[in-house]
Amino acid sequence: MTIQGLLYIALVFALVLGAAFPLGCYLAAIFEGRVTWLRPVEVGIYRLAGVDETRAMRWQDYAIALLLLSVIHFFLLYAILRLQYYLPMNPQHITGMAPRLAFNTAASFATNTNWQAYVPEAQISNGAQMFGLAVHMFLSAAAGIAVAAAVMRAFTGSGLKSIGNFYTDLTRITLYALLPVTIIAATLLVLAGSPQTFGPFITAHTLDGGSQTIAVGPVAFQEAIKEFGTNGGGFFNANSAHPFENPNAWTNLFENFLLLVIGFAMPIAFGHMVKDKAQGRALMAAMAIALALGCVGAYAAEAAGNPLHIAAGVAAQGGNWEGKEIRFGIPASTTFNVSATGTSTGAVDSFTDSYTPLGGAVPLFLMQLGEVTPGGAGSGFYTIIVFALFSVFVAGLMVGRTPEYLGKKVQAKEVKLAMLGVLILTLFILAGAGFSLVTASGVASLGNAGPHGLTEMLYAWTSGTENNGSAFAGLSADTPLLDYGLGAAMLFGRFAFMVPVLAIAGSLAAKPKLPESAGTFPTTGPLFVGLLIGVIVILGGLQFMPADTLGPLAAHFLLHAGKTF
Repeated sequence: MTIQGLLYIALVFALVLGAAFPLGCYLAAIFEGRVTWLRPVEVGIYRLAGVDETRAMRWQDYAIALLLLSVIHFFLLYAILRLQYYLPMNPQHITGMAPRLAFNTAASFATNTNWQAYVPEAQISNGAQMFGLAVHMFLSAAAGIAVAAAVMRAFTGSGLKSIGNFYTDLTRITLYALLPVTIIAATLLVLAGSPQTFGPFITAHTLDGGSQTIAVGPVAFQEAIKEFGTNGGGFFNANSAHPFENPNAWTNLFENFLLLVIGFAMPIAFGHMVKDKAQGRALMAAMAIALALGCVGAYAAEAAGNPLHIAAGVAAQGGNWEGKEIRFGIPASTTFNVSATGTSTGAVDSFTDSYTPLGGAVPLFLMQLGEVTPGGAGSGFYTIIVFALFSVFVAGLMVGRTPEYLGKKVQAKEVKLAMLGVLILTLFILAGAGFSLVTASGVASLGNAGPHGLTEMLYAWTSGTENNGSAFAGLSADTPLLDYGLGAAMLFGRFAFMVPVLAIAGSLAAKPKLPESAGTFPTTGPLFVGLLIGVIVILGGLQFMPADTLGPLAAHFLLHAGKTF
């Protein structure tokens, strides 16, 4: 590692954490209905959609609205992908997707996963990219943030009968946050060299007399919401390593900033909502510490290089450069990939399959922690709230007192619902990966053997279930088993966790808010931050240690013994 590399990581954190405070304040104002600079447009949307913005929803109503909208948009996207050949803005005359791949892709983009088992520039038309995929990048991100806003409201008062209005939240988040930032970011990317066009692909004539087709399209706009909405679905198969998606080192830093900032802004918004800013700062500190350790850990692993090359005296200067962009270098590449897996973004500017075993283990483990470092747009916040409830429950057990969090008693109902959500995710990841590795179809999908192959499959099921969308790149994912299996994992990983979270919010909202007493466990200081990180690692990560030991850890020791896969 170098001082310059560590300073780069510090720069990313300084920019992100500095911007998270004003953005969090702004998001809280949106959640509370205090942002009205596009009020005529907002009202027009309500009238057009037939939405009563004043309707107060119980958690059950909120969950039903979320699920119904998600189902409708899943089928709409499925139809667009199947019928894209007949739809406009398809100058390349790209045919419709096969049913199983369309199912997988529709599930992916409806759940903010954006897993791509296809080659985008060859299998998705410009129209389907813009009005199918990009639209769902807005909707899925806004839905996650809306659920987070509902959870925040549960702690704002006593005996609350409503946690908000889903349709109002969805509209305001999209209109006042996601859309304006995306337009500004897309404009900056166009200025940096990203294309934004609905025209046909360009044919270039090479110096040797041949020709080359250069794919172009509405790249900049999709790239902007892909990062800011923590989506990750690239316009090109190379994702953020492609020069049209990520033209230079400055855009790499900018995109790294975009994909992190909303996740860190959410706990700040929470602090404003509950009128206790220290609560938000404590949650943000836990997120930042875990992510910073991940960034430094991955950088250290890749900077150390391949031990076989070192032993042979042919190590590339600066560490393991395989799979890295020379334009960005190792520190920027590892920081981007760790940021993308610490959130639910899944975008990559280098390829994890080419990382050293420990370097690849870091993004895998961050996803297994539950995507809370800082997690996806909204989803990272409500997941860390679940871990915060676990933390005060553990603290309550140690002192023999009924646990409380922000004046709300945490009782058996909330803990059972929280554990249900966590166990659902663990079940899909481990059972899905295990089943895939004992079937001929699953084994045939692997690009590598041994522990590296196990890591590929484990990474895929972790990425799908945790709604991340990144891949280990060696896996052939377009098979019936993985198209349908991972598609189901994405849907259950999203909604089978969201619904218990909304039930927890409804239960806590209805409870009285108790004043602090001498026996109240403080949830704003270093003690709570340390306990929270410990609970995240123990309950979130250690469930996967046996599998991780057989995968990346085994590959690490075998690599040092001279064995590769």
